Amino acid sequence: MMKFSKSAMSLAVASVVTVGAVAPVAAGELSASAGVATSYLWRGYDLGAGDPAVSASLDYSEGMFYAGAWVSSGDASAGTEYDLYMGLAGDAGGISWDVGIVNYVYPTGDFQDTEGSIGDFMEMYIGLGMGPVSLMHYSNIETGEGYGPADSADYTYTTIGMEAGSFGVTYGMHDGGFDDYDHLDLSYSFNDSLSFTYSIPMEDSEASGGEEPVLVASYSFSL
Repeated sequence: MMKFSKSAMSLAVASVVTVGAVAPVAAGELSASAGVATSYLWRGYDLGAGDPAVSASLDYSEGMFYAGAWVSSGDASAGTEYDLYMGLAGDAGGISWDVGIVNYVYPTGDFQDTEGSIGDFMEMYIGLGMGPVSLMHYSNIETGEGYGPADSADYTYTTIGMEAGSFGVTYGMHDGGFDDYDHLDLSYSFNDSLSFTYSIPMEDSEASGGEEPVLVASYSFSL
């Protein structure tokens, strides 16, 4: 899943899960981007089973408000995904903040009957950032059936991250979904377009669903 407020969440590489609340861009700005990744990495899970993923986004911001849509291929089970999101972001006293809501929609693939409509699978999120450190928290507010965390009536996902120049580290924690699976992501941005993420499971293979460490390269550009 993509980046909200143009960087509160991860893109997919939905998880080159970049974290960190950021201030909104200039008032009334419309922007678009596209990208490709070697696999669909989402919250420590290789949803693409090693297959490449292509994604694109369209975003609008005005003042503290932002909204957008993100679409991606690459989920081996769920097929095409598109996400709709909106929120508010800003900063005060050196602390950045971001709060919003996101709806995941899967119109094709194995879960189109349960997750194929707007409103079926929704989360709210809140983020805080100070200097190089950021914290993000996601919680479901509407669940469907049969796909990932949507199978759980109550789940959360929390990340804490730190950046140092071109390098970043993110620790992600599932609670109530995905067997309470934790993961550690190490990232490196070669430039504004090309980045790499190495995601490491932090639980035993049974608890983490058999996940193995995975290296994902992603390339994105503005349209």
